[in-house]
Formats: sequence, structure tokens, C-alpha cells
Amino acid sequence: MNIKLVSWNLHRCIGHDGQQFVERCAAVLQEINADLIVLQEVESCPGHEFDALNHLAQATQCTALAGNTMKLGDSDYGNAVLTRLPYQDVRSHDLSVTGREPRKAMDVSFTLDGIRLQLVATHLGLRPSERREQVERLLTIFNDNAHDVVILAGDLNEWWLWGRPLRALHSRFPDTPFRRTWPTKLPMLSLDRIWAAPRPVLKSLNTHRSPLAKQASDHLPLVAELDLNAAS
Repeated sequence: MNIKLVSWNLHRCIGHDGQQFVERCAAVLQEINADLIVLQEVESCPGHEFDALNHLAQATQCTALAGNTMKLGDSDYGNAVLTRLPYQDVRSHDLSVTGREPRKAMDVSFTLDGIRLQLVATHLGLRPSERREQVERLLTIFNDNAHDVVILAGDLNEWWLWGRPLRALHSRFPDTPFRRTWPTKLPMLSLDRIWAAPRPVLKSLNTHRSPLAKQASDHLPLVAELDLNAAS
């Protein structure tokens, strides 16, 4: 079974022009046409005119799973997963470090063609010491051996290629490629990541570089092609 997955930090749908246009982000996601969409820095405000998460879900014909981490004015704010695939369970793991911005990880389980898939979606902190602690907690999420395929996707905010957090993740997800996603106009850093185990499941990993994607946020979308049958 083949799946397309995208991870994208929306930057609250604020583009390089300083304007907040959820329609622009929706159009980019329609260009990509993914089965699973992992989002960071997305706002949701059910019942209000500006509900970015609901708008994006409708535009992509997906079910929205909110992973809010904090309040931002009248809106909830944080992570989200949009899915066209039937899911079984959604859990939330607190990754917050005292004195820093609240952080969480979404943990979504699927069974697709008899293959048990775990998707963990997150957005890690800005300080190295913060990320080290958060990665240690993340790795415990994958210790139950209850899934055939595990995916970790999100904005890891890791600037140092060989820093301790990435070394720890490489030990769990070996030989995973990376792509530069930030900033959009001249990408220099691989802040956004998609990791898969077992490794053969990840068939390709690329950034989506359409003209609209370069305008819609300060991060480029990161797109993975997955073959779940390669897990066996």
C-alpha cells in the first residue's frame, strides 16, 4: 500500500508578504494531494469565521485531528494531523519543559491492509537542552513494539546535523535522508523531518517547491512517499 505524507510548518499561514492567508496554504496542500498531512503552528477556532484547521480539512477532503498545545488569543494553536485514511486511536504526549513554550506529540494509530502504522507528529523546542529532553521522551513512545511501521514527522528545530538529539533519532531510524526546508527562499537548514522504520518503507523524500509554496510560509513542505508493504 502506497501513501503520500507531508509535514509542513504553516507559520500560522503567514507568508513572506506578512499576510495571513489560509486559502494560500490550502492551495499548496491541494497541489501536494497527500493522504496524511502533519501540520505545525496551525490555529483552530471552532465556530468562528477564521478556523484555519477546519478550512484546510475541507479543502483537502480530510478528517482533522487537533493536537493543540496552547491558546493564542481566541484560538487553539499547535499541531494537527489531517487524514484521508481511517484511524483507530489518537493519543497526546506532553513534551513540555519547564519555563519553555508548551510542546506535545500526537500519536495516531492506523491499521491499513492489515499493517499496523504508528504516526507521531510533533514540533520540538528552540533550545538544544530542551530538544535533548524531548527526544528522550519521544523515543519511549516507540518502545511498545505494537506496530509494523512507525513514522515520526514534524518540525524538530534541530540546527546541528550531528547534535545529540539527531544522533539519538538516527539510532532508532537509521539511514534516513534529510532535505533543507528553511527558509523557503533559500533553504539552508533541515528543520523539518520525516523518519520511518523499517527504512525500506520510505521510498522518497523531497521538498515541495512550487511558487505558491515558497510564498505561503517560511518553511517548505516536506513530502514522503511510503510503501507500507516494504515493512514485511
